[in-house]
Parts: sequence; structure tokens; C-alpha cells
Amino acid sequence: MDNLPLLTAGATLLAGAIGVLGVHTYAAGRAQRDALVARMAQTGEPPARTGRRRRFHALDRRLRTTRYGREVEHRIAATGLDLTCGEYTVAVLVLLLVTHLAVGAVFAPFFGVLAALVALWGARNFLEWQRVKRTEAFIAQLPELTRVLANATQAGLSLRTALAMAAEELDDPAGHELGIVADQLAVGQSLDDALGTLAERLPSRELIVLVTTLILANRAGGQVVTSLRNLTQSLEERKETRREVTTTLSQIKVTALAVPLLGLGFLLMINGMTPGALDRMTGSVVGQGATLAAFGLYGLGAFLIRRLSRIQV
Repeated sequence: MDNLPLLTAGATLLAGAIGVLGVHTYAAGRAQRDALVARMAQTGEPPARTGRRRRFHALDRRLRTTRYGREVEHRIAATGLDLTCGEYTVAVLVLLLVTHLAVGAVFAPFFGVLAALVALWGARNFLEWQRVKRTEAFIAQLPELTRVLANATQAGLSLRTALAMAAEELDDPAGHELGIVADQLAVGQSLDDALGTLAERLPSRELIVLVTTLILANRAGGQVVTSLRNLTQSLEERKETRREVTTTLSQIKVTALAVPLLGLGFLLMINGMTPGALDRMTGSVVGQGATLAAFGLYGLGAFLIRRLSRIQV
């Protein structure tokens, strides 16, 4: 205890030194930024900041160092969403809290816990749904893409130039994805690796066929234009077939969604007719087990309906 004033003074001096060092580092970084902006202004108007303001920078930096953060970042990149890992994580946590409180207030606290688990599953599958949606949109653009590539190669352009031209002419998501491929080719990456990365981001049989055709044509040469035009016709036919199948199965997909919603509607009706019935039902272990079994059967039924109605074209 006799050395307490000396320790306090030493800690204060150390904290002051660290603070001065931090201020000096911040000032040096700010000066470097101002100097860079000044040099850019000499060659022309400095570029304006584009895009929205990012949030939760500290959380995003921490999550990027974890396995969870890298996986979520990879999944977000495949969806094309303008999100960061930190923003997605905070949105999921807020969704879980709101869902738990809202469903628990309407039904019963036990149902709030179940709803939070379902919301967690839904948040994870939301990224997969967005990836599939983006892949479907890209597949719908494949006939136009192959037509542009065929016209460009017939005009005497190289395959790399044709891909860059297609990136400029096509809308998203094809334009954005081909822009990434063109940027990778510009920095020296091989055509095989760039197209292979594209097929990994948007996995589909149609894209794999196109990528294989382009890679083989780039390696061995041959009738690239003829292959692309035949592929264009095949993709057009597959596009029409997929549209017909989707229209035919739309009623079945609605049924798979309506079955669980009917069960929730019955529970809400029972709780409205007899207030507190759900609280008494889930107040015991037997009632909670029966509720879990009922929800499991509803989920199994919806899964089987969607599984049996899935047709690969």
C-alpha cells in the first residue's frame, strides 16, 4: 500500500504516453489522406464516395477473423447483397429478439422460443434463397450471354475481349459477374481459373456447360461460334421448359406453405376462444413435448411436399 501513489502516477504517465502516441498516429494518417486527396485533385476531380455508409465496423472486423465470419462473408458474396458480415449478424440478432417477444406475447413464451429458432433457421436460409434467386436470374440471361459471345467471336474478337464486352452490355447479375471475371483476367489470372471461380459462385448445370465449352474452345480452338450458337438454342429451350415446370408446380409450393400456416391459425383461434389455453398447454413437459412433435410433423409434411414436387430440368 505504500507504493500505491507511485503506481498510480506511473499508470497515469503510461496512459498519457499511449494517448499522445494515438493522437500522433491519427494525425499522421489524416495528413497522409489529405496529401493523397491533394495529389488526386491535381490530376482531376477527386472521385466522390459511392455506396452507402457501412455500419458496425468493429464487429465486422472481429467477425472476419473467425470461421463464422468468413463463411457468412462468402455466402453474402454469392448473393450479391450490399451487406457486411457485421450488419447481417446484427440484423439476425434483432430479428431473433423481435420474433421471440412478438410471438411470445401473442401465443405463449414457449412459442416465442420456437419462433426464435425458426427465425434463426430462416435467416440462414435467406442467404441460400438469395443465392438461388441470383443463380436463376443468371441462368435466364445465359441465352443472351452466349449470343453476345458468339457475335463477338464471329467478329474476330478474342474470348477475353468478348467476355469484357458482354460484362458491359448485359444487366445484373450477368454483367456484374462477368465484370468480376474480366477484372480477374486483367490482373493476370488464367481464363480457366476465372471461369471456374464463376461456376463455383453460381453453381448450375447450364453454367457448367457454358464454362466447359469456353474452356475447351480456349484450349483446343475449333468452331467456337458454332458451339455457342448451338448452346444458345439449347438454353432457350431449357428456359421455356423450366418456366412451364415452375408454373405447373406453383400450386404445390403454395400448399407446402399453407399447411404450417393453418396449424398456427388453429392455435391462435384456440387461444382466442379460451384465453390462456396455450400457456397451460405448454406449462408442462408433456405439453411442450406434444407441441414439439406437432411442429415437427408440420415441418416434415411441408418438407416432403416440396421434396416430392422438386423436378430437375
